Amino acid sequence: MNIALRPKSLLRFSVSFPSISLQNPKWFSTVTSKTSSPQLPPNPEYDLQAFFSGKKPRIPRDYELSIVSALKSCSTLLAISQGQQIHGLVVKSGLDSNMFIRNSLINLGCVSYTTMIMGLAQNGCWSEAIKVFEGMRFEGVVPNEVTMSSVISAYSHLGGGWNCRLLHAFVKKLGLEVFVLVSTNLVHMYCACSSLREARTLFDEMPEPNIVSWNVMLNGYSKAGFVDLARDLFETIPSRDVVSWGTIVDCYVQVGRLAVAFDMYRAMLCTGLGPNDIMIVDMISACGQLMALVEGQQFHGLTVKTGFDCYDFIQATIIHFYAVCREVDFAQLQFELGSKYHVPSWNALIAGLVRNRMVDQARELFNEMPERDVFSWSSMISGYSQSEQPDMALELFHEMVACGFKPNEITMVSVLSAIATLGILKEGRWAHEFIRNNSIPLNDNLSAAIIDMYAKCGSIKTALEVFHQIRDNTTTVSPWNAIICGLAMHGHADLSLQVFSDLQRRNIKLSMITFIGVLLACCHAGLVEAGKQHFKSMKNYGIEPNIKHYGCMVDLLGRAGKLEEAEELIRSMPMKADVVIWGTLLAACRTHGNTEIGERAAGKLASVEPSHGPGRVLLSSIYADAGRWDDAFCVRQAIRSQQMTRSPGYSGVV
Repeated sequence: MNIALRPKSLLRFSVSFPSISLQNPKWFSTVTSKTSSPQLPPNPEYDLQAFFSGKKPRIPRDYELSIVSALKSCSTLLAISQGQQIHGLVVKSGLDSNMFIRNSLINLGCVSYTTMIMGLAQNGCWSEAIKVFEGMRFEGVVPNEVTMSSVISAYSHLGGGWNCRLLHAFVKKLGLEVFVLVSTNLVHMYCACSSLREARTLFDEMPEPNIVSWNVMLNGYSKAGFVDLARDLFETIPSRDVVSWGTIVDCYVQVGRLAVAFDMYRAMLCTGLGPNDIMIVDMISACGQLMALVEGQQFHGLTVKTGFDCYDFIQATIIHFYAVCREVDFAQLQFELGSKYHVPSWNALIAGLVRNRMVDQARELFNEMPERDVFSWSSMISGYSQSEQPDMALELFHEMVACGFKPNEITMVSVLSAIATLGILKEGRWAHEFIRNNSIPLNDNLSAAIIDMYAKCGSIKTALEVFHQIRDNTTTVSPWNAIICGLAMHGHADLSLQVFSDLQRRNIKLSMITFIGVLLACCHAGLVEAGKQHFKSMKNYGIEPNIKHYGCMVDLLGRAGKLEEAEELIRSMPMKADVVIWGTLLAACRTHGNTEIGERAAGKLASVEPSHGPGRVLLSSIYADAGRWDDAFCVRQAIRSQQMTRSPGYSGVV
């Protein structure tokens, strides 16, 4: 269907959505009227061609019927230009007072608006589509079910629960809720506005929902992460199609329940249905999350067998999968086999190289790109930031801005991380101001990066101010982690624990980093019993302590002089102690003069890293403090004979 877009006369409306009134409307609907009217021929294309062939009936009544028939054909075919020509003939012939012709012209006018609204909505011009709709209402033309379906679709992309309810009420007044397409689009709109309860109520009221209606409601639950509700609805779908299966599989993938996703995929195959391209992408992505190389390769083979490998977006997914599985050679091979004009494929390989700490190779690829987007720049900046090359990250960021690219929130997280590493407060304030001036969306990750940057650049006061500004709008734990760790790092243990108590009262899921900050605060304040309680409580939140948490506890016990308890904790660890943990215990032994445990800690440290010079120096100092000069001399002799060196210290000024 060819649709002429944006005639200027219809795009000049700037009126607000008028109050809904059904008094004296210019009515149009595809529902057949019961009022008697001339019978129309069933073939609109033939009828319209016959009318414009120049053969006009001699009898006036037949001529009127011919015009009505032609106008009806124009409405059916959305042939607006031809309809306007017929309108001109009607005016010249003086037939515009004929009731049937006038109704046909009104119908044609509504189809003109509908065509415009459909065309704009289908091309992503949501606001313009709504303005045409407002103009249509201003003119008193009542929309039909096709019009309202497109209008609802446009509003769905702009969001706003108030619009959902307003349009829903309007549809009910027009009596258009009986049309499945209209009700389905309303369900989708409610889901898009996160009004799932109202979406489900409307869905349950639909007399005969079709498979699209079921899938829209299912997708609403899936996108919101309501897995159980999605599964319950899925089980009641009368006849599932590949979209239904794909949606429930994607639902499980998004929440990380990958084993169930694979089970659902296999269950779909048993029904005789095969996967579509979207489902294959989901399954390859799931294999990447699990690092399931063999299974992912099987899906790769399936893409080749089904011909889906010709799709560029699947190519990018396969590249990403191999890179995540640390099979960089396979990722590069897939890239070489694919299109070199598909930017996401370049981006996938660059991100993969960065993930595998191959930053120099990623930069070479970045320099060869025929075209870049914001993700290309962000991936490369992130690579430099993560590989302890903050200067290069900032240099590339300034080059990005100079080239006319607008950084997004992902870019700025990496930039702030680089600044935090350098500790340059002036640069950090400039970056924060840049975010404000360029209206970059402030999500939780970016807020956390700003707080972390100020804390690491020495301005904990500003970090706390930023946190208080965004605290009540947070939905994830990232900003809370940043301020809890920042306060602990600056020695504000009591305030750090107060923030943690506030966090516990909120419906926000805690993470491993949360407890690292809490344990650091306890450590700095010497709160041994509180630290033990928090350490034990981690499992209540579904978090298993890792080696960093154990390290914090060893430090806490060691500072308090509880060296036997610290040593026993190390023995009970489910993982092997590393250099940091043994070094922490050894330092505590020196502080408290415990030679016996110090010797054992030094021996363990030497077995983990034989060339660890600082550990030997600490042991020598422990012997010297205990007056065991011969032992201290022997350790010093061993350091010199093995040519161990101690890195010189340095300090910086912020």
